[in-house]
Amino acid sequence: MDKIYLSENKDEEKLLRKKTVPFDFSKFTKQDIRELIRRMREAMREANGVGLSANQIGLPYRVFVAQVPDSQGKQKSYAIFNPEITKTADETEISEEGCLSVPRMYGPIERSYRVFLTGFDKNGKRVKIKAWGLLARVFQHETDHLDGKLFIDKAKSLYKVEIEKKGGNRI
Repeated sequence: MDKIYLSENKDEEKLLRKKTVPFDFSKFTKQDIRELIRRMREAMREANGVGLSANQIGLPYRVFVAQVPDSQGKQKSYAIFNPEITKTADETEISEEGCLSVPRMYGPIERSYRVFLTGFDKNGKRVKIKAWGLLARVFQHETDHLDGKLFIDKAKSLYKVEIEKKGGNRI
């Protein structure tokens, strides 16, 4: 399984804070792309996360995966290539966030409650997604990662826990 890069390691933090490059579908086979998604989802699930960007496992590409429950509570998975948040709502919400790359740290982050995200699916087909609530928060967190930003840069305050929380949303 892929190792998740951590901000407490200075070499890994340099990579986490570097802006990712656009994913070029012409340089990868469909099998390569399926394997990339599988690796990322496996690393995310193994770490009990709800989202993971490629640079969190040392890859420079602009791609993230996410898995959050839909309105019926069923898990919905996403793999978005070259994502861009094209519109945000004025309505914001403050909620606690954590991050797989910043273990045991949490803090309140104010983010747009609704976003409009564009990007591409695994087949290179353009997708447009309207997201709200947790999904919108995950999309914003992951696109921040792809731009070289960490949630600790936006947190109003931070606190550390000695033992990793169970059941919390670590993105």
